[in-house]
Order: sequence, then structure tokens, then C-alpha cells
Amino acid sequence: MPINILMPALSPTMEEGTLAKWLVKEGDTVESGDVLCEIETDKATMEFEAVDEGIIGKIIVADGTEGVKVNAPIAVLLEEGESAADISDAPAPAAAPKVAEVAAKAPASAPAAPAAAKGDRIFASPLARRIAAQKGLDLTTLTGSGPKGRIVKADVENAAAHPKAEAPAAAPAPQSADANTVMAMYADREYEEMPLDGMRKIIASRLTEAKQTIPHFYLRREIHLDALLKFRSELNKSLADKGIKLSVNDFIIKACAMALQEVPDCNAVWAGDRILKLKPSDVAVAVAVEGGLFTPVLRDAESRTLSSLSAEMKDLAARAKTRKLAPHEYQGGSFAISNLGMMGITNFDAVINPPHGSILAVGAGQKAPVVNADGELDIATVMSVTLSVDHRVIDGALGAQFLAAVKQNLENPVVMLA
Repeated sequence: MPINILMPALSPTMEEGTLAKWLVKEGDTVESGDVLCEIETDKATMEFEAVDEGIIGKIIVADGTEGVKVNAPIAVLLEEGESAADISDAPAPAAAPKVAEVAAKAPASAPAAPAAAKGDRIFASPLARRIAAQKGLDLTTLTGSGPKGRIVKADVENAAAHPKAEAPAAAPAPQSADANTVMAMYADREYEEMPLDGMRKIIASRLTEAKQTIPHFYLRREIHLDALLKFRSELNKSLADKGIKLSVNDFIIKACAMALQEVPDCNAVWAGDRILKLKPSDVAVAVAVEGGLFTPVLRDAESRTLSSLSAEMKDLAARAKTRKLAPHEYQGGSFAISNLGMMGITNFDAVINPPHGSILAVGAGQKAPVVNADGELDIATVMSVTLSVDHRVIDGALGAQFLAAVKQNLENPVVMLA
């Protein structure tokens, strides 16, 4: 069945354009992805690619034609076995869908054909048939959005991405069909294929879930570290004989644990149809390992000494790097810390680890000009932090209270010894 090639909408506001130049001629065989012509819009000259394969049976709009309306037929594509004599059977232009709408829905002016009954002829482009075969799709279950209900490439790809609700859920394959599409793009380039291990699959699954289902918002503050750095230096000198050396991260863990007690509504997790508000401050800390990360949890951190938190964090981090943590050591908690300051990162946004209600992204402390309490210009060590918040659990004002408590604890570190 001949296919009308339509003037595409190359931008959301485009209503018409100029067909500047054809790069194919009548009788040429084209495949999906081949450049057919150059089209001028009010903003740029762009190439227009074929979405189906076939033979250019007729060019309707000549080179240099201005004012060609979006969705107007510009050429006719013939399928295998068809000839120019079949062009009269091509669908009327008015019934053709907009190019931008094909992948999403069937055109309102051309009712979609029902799925073919067993034994009936299925109208589908050769490219659609080939992709369906590669993906194991039954064409009789698909509804075509092309002219006269014809199944086109977009229908097959859409079915793969959004399977019908009544179809049984397929187990995720180690290498999805999309991988073939991506690899085809780099067929002429040298690359190394890296299969996903179990950890990377879990990270991909959980963080995709997090960004798709958690309504993130972000709160940022700057924290002055000079008092903390001086206090830490003095403590480490007095603890040197015991072999204890506290890190800035140890103070951050303690400050956050105390803040969760000071603003208890932030010490919460999302549980589907309810919120669970925890009593203890169980703080998770992201630890980078080869091929991924762990988030070991420091339980009851609010009641622990800085030295005990430091010792446990060192132990958990060491065992995380050798993947020797037990599940109960990296599951749970209501809140997490991700510190990239030691790697020179000054500011970033972290992704919430469900079901946690929030995560604090910690950047590096840097010397910066500030205005001191006396209104004079001074130099201070400033650390930027960003709190990523699940809006289902914590509202903006509540998150701001929590971040203020963290700042207060870190800028007045002596309170963490009380």
C-alpha cells in the first residue's frame, strides 16, 4: 500500500516550511534513517529522514517550494512489489496523522484498524515486521496508526516500550531490545561491551524508580566550617594517644543525627499509603565501591559518641569495599549522606534512596569571601550542602528547619559533645 510522506513539524510552533532540496529522486530505494530532503523553517535548515523503507514512487513537492503546510504530502513511498500504478490507492492527505503524533496515538481523522483476526492479512511496513520479529511481538495484537490502519515502525516501538496491560509481564532480559538499537548507532566505532552485574542492575532499577516516582525538591545552604575545623584539630590532638582521628564526615553524621531528633517529622520514610516516623536516628552514608556503591547504616547515631561513630564508619566502609556487609548493615535508615567533598566536588544534587525521606549532598569546604557579624569583609571556609527531599514526606518549610538544625550543629560543634 503506497505511503504518503508528509511535511514534518520540525518544531512545536512550525506550521509551514520550505522544501529546500531533495536528496533522493523518483525510483530511488530508501531505508529507515536515510536523509530524504532538506527543509527550511523560520529558525534553521534541517534534514528530514525516512521512517520506513521502500521506493520513492513520486515526488509531489518540488525543490525550492515555499509555504508547504505541515502534514501536506510531499512524496509517495512504494513498498516492495508496488509500482507507480498503485499510487492512486494512496490515502487522502486529510486523513494522514501529524508526524509528531504517530508514535503517541492514531489520528482522529483516520479510525485505527482493529487487531487482525487469525488468518486475516496484516498491513505492516517491512521495517515494522522486521523490528517486531526481533522483539518477539505478535503483529496481530497491535493496532496500526499509519494510513488505513497500517502498522508502522512507531507502533512496534511503542508496543515494546508500553506493553498491553493484559499481556503477561516479561522478566527483564539481560540485554533489552533497546540495546540493539543503541549498538547499531555505534556499529562503525570501537567499543567494549560491559555486561551489568547484580549490583549495577539494582542501582539502575532503584534509582530509576526513585527519579520516576519520588517528587524531589532541593534545599541549599552554605555552612561555615572554621569553628568545626579548629575544634576537630584540638580534639584529634587530645585523642592521638588513643589512635582516634575524627574526620569532618564524622561530625556531619553526628550533626544530621541530632537534627533528625530536633526536627522529628523529618525522621521519616514513605511506606506506600502511609508515612513511618522513626524514633532513633539511623543515618545511612554512601560509600563508593568498585562498580557501584553501598549505603551502610549507622544505627542510633544520635546517642553515639563521635569516636564510636568514626570507628564504626571506618569498619563499615572497609567491609563495603570488599562487599562483605550483611544485609542488615546497609538496609533501613530514614536519611542518607552523600559526601563528594573529598573528591573536589563543591555542589551537587543527590538522588533519594527509597524509602528514605531525604538525602544530604555534601560538597567541599573552600575559602571564600564573606561578610562577618560586624559587617566587615572576611575570609571563611564555606561548605555547600544540598538537601534532596521527598515532597510526599517532607514539605519545604520542614526541610528548611532540618537544614537549619544541621547548620547550627556544625557551626557550633561543641554541642555535639553534650
